[in-house]
Formats: sequence, C-alpha cells, structure tokens
Amino acid sequence: MKKPTPDFRAILRILREHRVDFIIVGGVCAVLQGAPINTFDLDIVHSRKPTNLDRLIKALEALNARYRTSGHEKLKPRASHLASSGHQLLMTLSGPLDLLGTIGHGHSYEDLAGEAKELDIGEGLRAQVLDLTALVRIKAETAQEKDKAQLAVLRRTLEEKSRS
Repeated sequence: MKKPTPDFRAILRILREHRVDFIIVGGVCAVLQGAPINTFDLDIVHSRKPTNLDRLIKALEALNARYRTSGHEKLKPRASHLASSGHQLLMTLSGPLDLLGTIGHGHSYEDLAGEAKELDIGEGLRAQVLDLTALVRIKAETAQEKDKAQLAVLRRTLEEKSRS
C-alpha cells in the first residue's frame, strides 16, 4: 500500500461512524491538548469487548487497513489480533493507525476510561482523549530514550496549562 498523506480526522470519523469505543493516546492526544510536538501516526487504545471488536473490524475494512510491518503489508487485522493486549501497527487509506490493546504497564481501555475526556477535534467531530496528566504518567512508566525528550515537552505543556 502506498503511503497516504495522513488524515487522522478521516480515520477518527470512520471509527466514530462505526461506533467504535476507543481513546486517543500518544502524540495526537498531546497535540489536541496543546503540546507542540510532531507525530506521524494515530495511537488509540480500543475496547477489546467482542461487540466492539466487531465494529472495529468493520471500520478497519472501510479504511482498507493492512499491517505496515515488513512482509505483512497485505495482511488484514482479525478480531483475534485486536483482542490481544499487544500493538497492531496498521496503514490505512488515511495514514498510519496504531491499535493498542494496552499501554504503559498494562493499562486497558477500561482502565483509562475514567481519565479520558471528550474533546471537539474539529469539523463537528468529537472523540475521547486521554487526559494529558495521565498520558505523562503512563509514558513515564515505560519511557525509552526517544520518549524522554517528548516527556519534557509534555510536562512543560502541563505547567503552562496550569498557569492559565
């Protein structure tokens, strides 16, 4: 699949149209809350309940989602893949999408739901987004070297938001 120009709002719109239960995490989550960072994919934690997985599979079909890892570009995600706690790295018609069963030290959709808030992300689209404080805490749990610089920016964003 040719790499499309990322249009995260288009991905989110399809997920919402299919009534998928998910929470935006990662870079897009941070950007939506004012952090000045760059991101190259959309990360979401999805509910792994069977009814939600059915809706998610239909949304992924509408997005023509395929794995983006080398040698697996023609492989479509299946419910068994999405039911795991692991990460599914996909390419869609509207750009890269990472489906995460859990983040940090095993935080699932149900664990994160109380720390998410619904935000207007433009063009009449609303979605659940992990609170920035929770994102920082969870990123710090498993921060790799590449995450440390981003964590500093996220912490600074939190400081600035608390002053205003």
